[in-house]
Amino acid sequence: MTEPRNWDKELADVDRAIAKQPASTPAPGGRTVPPAHRRFVALTWFWTSLAVVLAVALAVWPYDKNCGIRLIFFLGAGGIALMAGVLGALAAWANRRGLAHVLSLLVIVWAGVMVLREILPRAGYAKESRGWTCPQTPPPAAPAPAPQPPTQ
Repeated sequence: MTEPRNWDKELADVDRAIAKQPASTPAPGGRTVPPAHRRFVALTWFWTSLAVVLAVALAVWPYDKNCGIRLIFFLGAGGIALMAGVLGALAAWANRRGLAHVLSLLVIVWAGVMVLREILPRAGYAKESRGWTCPQTPPPAAPAPAPQPPTQ
């Protein structure tokens, strides 16, 4: 016959083995997901808040954006807002931050609308047609000669 087992010793060994492993939460399907680290959560909120600030900046853009270099700057800011929104959405999805994910998706839609509002008239997909470059202003006309008094 075998000798009786020392359950206290075996359970203490199991407790030590569990303590050595990183904490994880079970996910649906039996997989384990490591906890979100503070750095990744902070990075998620950084991308999300940057995207929100840029989206608000697009709405209150203080400069004329009809043509030329100012239009290019506006479209560049819109592109950066879109990219920050995508990065925020991906980071929020990976770190399971629902509010950050929803905000990032709203930024993506808003920035997309703001950018397309400027691009579509220039690409021929709107009733109104606009140009990419500013119209050239004609050079100032030479001053007209002063009228000569009639000579007698």
